[in-house]
This record gives sequence, C-alpha cells and structure tokens, in this order.
Amino acid sequence: VQLQASGGGWVQAGDSLRLSCDASGRAISNNGMGWFRLAPGKEREFIAGISWRGDTTGYADSVKGRFTISRDNAKHTVYLQMSGLRPEDTAVYFCAAARGSLYSRQPQSYNYWGQGTQVTVSS
Repeated sequence: VQLQASGGGWVQAGDSLRLSCDASGRAISNNGMGWFRLAPGKEREFIAGISWRGDTTGYADSVKGRFTISRDNAKHTVYLQMSGLRPEDTAVYFCAAARGSLYSRQPQSYNYWGQGTQVTVSS
C-alpha cells in the first residue's frame, strides 16, 4: 500500500484545512486508518483514527472538537478536516494504515505510512 498525504499549507490561526490521504497499490477499505503529526522537538503524536467502516473514530484531546476524520472507501481516501487551527498545530502530518480493521493510538499498530504533509499555522 502506498499512502499519499496532501492538503497541507500555510494558514493563519483560526483558519481551516482539509488533509487527504490517498491509497494506492491495494485497497484500504478493510484497514483502520490514523493521522499522526510530528512537530520539531516533539514525539510523534496520534491525532485521529477511524475504523474500517468509519463507524468508530477517536481523537487526541488536543484536537477534539476541532478536527474531524472521515473516509471514503470507494475512493480509497481518508480525510482530516481541521478547523480552528492554532500555532501549536504546526507539524508534519502523516496518515497511516493499521494492521487491523480498527484504529489504534499507538504508531506500532500501523504498518503503512504516507510521506507527510506540512501544516504551518501562524499567529
């Protein structure tokens, strides 16, 4: 599976962005999916996850209520809608496909990773 994350950019605080994660090589419809981010000087952080059917989602406390994860299995794509962006959201955002059908907050549970897309939020 190849994962391609896109949609990042430079925005101002309070703005919105939608990230996309396109899968190719094989279908991800049976995999849980997750979004993580990596900021300078910090550890990789779980942001959001979604089960294979999209009926179960989970979020980090830092983004709950501002970010929404969704998926379109017919398009092999997972989305992360980000609203109310803050400077502390600045990071490289990665999508990942889990080994199983559910998402996990642990990066070790994912065996396919995209290349990351940069999100920069200015104050």
